[in-house]
Amino acid sequence: MPSFSTMDRIALQQEAEAQRARLDAIAARKLSLNMARGKPCKAQLDLADAMLALIGPDGTKASDGSDARNYGLLEGIPEARALFADLMGVPAAQVIVGGNSSLNLMYDAVARAMLTAVPGAARPWSKEPVVRFLCPSPGYDRHFAICRELGIEMLPVAMRADGPDMDEVERLCAADDSIKGIWCVPVYSNPDGITYSADVCRRLASMEAAPDFRILWDNAYFLHHLYDDRKDAVPEMLGLCAAAGHSDRVYEFCSTSKVTYAGAGVAALAASPANVDHIRRNLGIQTIGHDKVNQLRHVAFLKDRAGVEAHMRKHAAILRPKFETVLRILDAELGGKGIAEWNAPRGGYFVSLFVEDGLAKEVVALAKSVGVELTPAGAAYPYGKDPRDRNIRIAPSFPPVAELEAAIEALCVCVRLLSARRRLA
Repeated sequence: MPSFSTMDRIALQQEAEAQRARLDAIAARKLSLNMARGKPCKAQLDLADAMLALIGPDGTKASDGSDARNYGLLEGIPEARALFADLMGVPAAQVIVGGNSSLNLMYDAVARAMLTAVPGAARPWSKEPVVRFLCPSPGYDRHFAICRELGIEMLPVAMRADGPDMDEVERLCAADDSIKGIWCVPVYSNPDGITYSADVCRRLASMEAAPDFRILWDNAYFLHHLYDDRKDAVPEMLGLCAAAGHSDRVYEFCSTSKVTYAGAGVAALAASPANVDHIRRNLGIQTIGHDKVNQLRHVAFLKDRAGVEAHMRKHAAILRPKFETVLRILDAELGGKGIAEWNAPRGGYFVSLFVEDGLAKEVVALAKSVGVELTPAGAAYPYGKDPRDRNIRIAPSFPPVAELEAAIEALCVCVRLLSARRRLA
């Protein structure tokens, strides 16, 4: 730790005492605020309620004449495939529409590769001596949970301002054919809010890797812009991989979980024709079909890309003040003090706060002691281990603004108190 003059120590002691007094006052308010996950708030869910009345007994026919109430159409109804194709910029024939959860589709994609040989593979991954995935970190904890559940070894890769550290990704993949995949949230990444550069995307598509290497391309937030005049985007990866001679390399995923209903949306994946055929064969054994009535309902409500974009502007109007509240308080409380840094995302669902090394767990525990529950420190890293113990994920979407203000103030007080104490030790 740096040495301090007597005046420095007096200032630090005063800071510690002031923040302790603020924390005591916060504790006396007996807060009970949960910001552990990026859940849509009720006002966001209400935006889609008109959808519930759109499909009646006479409206259950798909555009090809199929009865959505019956078996069949494993790939989804034609109009739902067309809608997701439009959103992702891919051919409709390369889209499969599933149930309500893109996480479910991701789990199935990895589990399928463990059990059956995907195009390009000599055998199922479960028959390999070891299977490894690259995990850009900080990243999405549920991606990492899939790997842990299926016995896949995780190799963390640092996130840069334009995406994963591609020098490291290319080095690892070129040297090790046991690396079979990489998790990617390319637009407004979870939790950093980073959007991959076009160069990063091209390098992922063209790099040397195992023949059965897969990019799990999670488009969770590619529609979730906060500002209509500042929309991030990435090149379409199916096309990039095909152009680079690696047509089967990528699975793209998206859903309406944060567009309509978090628990009753529609999810889709896009892949190469060979991958789609492989998935279709497996689906024929796994299920008799997903909820096609819900697919019809969504198409009737959202209609097309323009309809989705108009709907998402309503979401932005709800979320934007919350993100701006978080950033305003962080700047006022922590700005210029040299004890924390954070991102200012233009979309997505999270703000990523980095405190001093070794303090994140203490901060999260102290915040919980005064009634503010955050995502566990380390959750955004493989095996729950942040090597520097400094990342805290802030999820502003669910609380009302007044509660959010209280929660972020409490978080900042915890950071300031613990940072001052460390310097005094």
